[in-house]
Amino acid sequence: MVDKVLCYIVREGRLLVFRHTDHSYEEVGIQVPGGSVRVGEPLEDAALREAREETGLTGFTIVRKLGEVEYDISPLRFEIQHRHVFQLALTGPVPDRWASREEHDGERKPTRFECFWIPLPYAHVLQSGQGALLGRLFN
Repeated sequence: MVDKVLCYIVREGRLLVFRHTDHSYEEVGIQVPGGSVRVGEPLEDAALREAREETGLTGFTIVRKLGEVEYDISPLRFEIQHRHVFQLALTGPVPDRWASREEHDGERKPTRFECFWIPLPYAHVLQSGQGALLGRLFN
């Protein structure tokens, strides 16, 4: 089992999402920021780091942990992910759409993203079970 974090960044009734610009929607869909928890890294720190790395933005804060889910990402990778889902807030001005890239600590080729906001009622389009706890945003 692999520990992961997912970040629901909500602002003015919209959810921050991204798409990989080097891959088709059929391959990777629309996603929220998230990724692997490093050894010894607190979950909250991992969520904030992943949000910064994938969006290129700063000014994130943890609002609350929404819960945990397991997801089998096979056949992409034969891996069960234990996902820790957080709601984050973002301060400061932010564009409606922008380009970003994750550098992967220089260990592999950067990943290019297009970040944008979608209305929360449309967030059901998230890929690979990433929307599993969206309903908790309304509690």
